[in-house]
Amino acid sequence: MIVSEGRIGRVFVLRLSDGDRIPDAIEAFAASREVTSAVVLALGGLQKGKLVVGPEDGEVMPPTAMLAAIGAVHEAAAVGTLFPTAHHGKPTLHMHGVLGRGEETRAGCVRPGLEVWKIFEVVVIEVLGTELARSHDPETGFNLLGWAPL
Repeated sequence: MIVSEGRIGRVFVLRLSDGDRIPDAIEAFAASREVTSAVVLALGGLQKGKLVVGPEDGEVMPPTAMLAAIGAVHEAAAVGTLFPTAHHGKPTLHMHGVLGRGEETRAGCVRPGLEVWKIFEVVVIEVLGTELARSHDPETGFNLLGWAPL
């Protein structure tokens, strides 16, 4: 287990608009306000893009991601963390969401990108005082949170 104690800094409330892309819009906002570490909560409508819905085989490393295409408008709720990537220091969002349309529900990672439909309300809670960053782990292929110099 890796633990780093921090404290709450600024709190931002964003209303993203039709056509904004997740995670790009949140990462661009964070960079513009010099937010490097945060908890991110969001809800609204998403469409057009892809969602990582699991590895093809959980025993194979690095895993091959299973992607689900999202073509129609879905209601969405999501939570994520924002931390710098060690090799370039840019804030990088790791967010998972639950998307529903009619009787169908999908859950997964929004990293490949989804487009906002009309509105997506986002709360960014800045975390100050941590020294954590995301670094590439060659075994899993993931950018894992840990102690890493920027």
